[in-house]
Amino acid sequence: MSSTSASTDASTGDDPPITFYRLQGCPYCERVARLLNEFDLEYQSRFVEPMHSKRNVVKRVAGVRTVPVVVDENTGITMAESANIVEYLESTYGGEA
Repeated sequence: MSSTSASTDASTGDDPPITFYRLQGCPYCERVARLLNEFDLEYQSRFVEPMHSKRNVVKRVAGVRTVPVVVDENTGITMAESANIVEYLESTYGGEA
């Protein structure tokens, strides 16, 4: 599975402004992914370790080991919890649709 969204060209070397930490098969992560795609936002997916205790990269970024986590360089926001992320994406990017 690709580590970037369909709208991101990884060959350009430019990182998309949104990084999305997720777990394969996680329904909460899929909810966020659907919204990112619905709003046509460029993002990079970072798939994390299934074992909770090994998610150190997420802990360093967000202070928690749970996913999903979104880091939005456009606004300087780092956020966990799918409901919070959905609300943030809708209020920040939903008006452009």
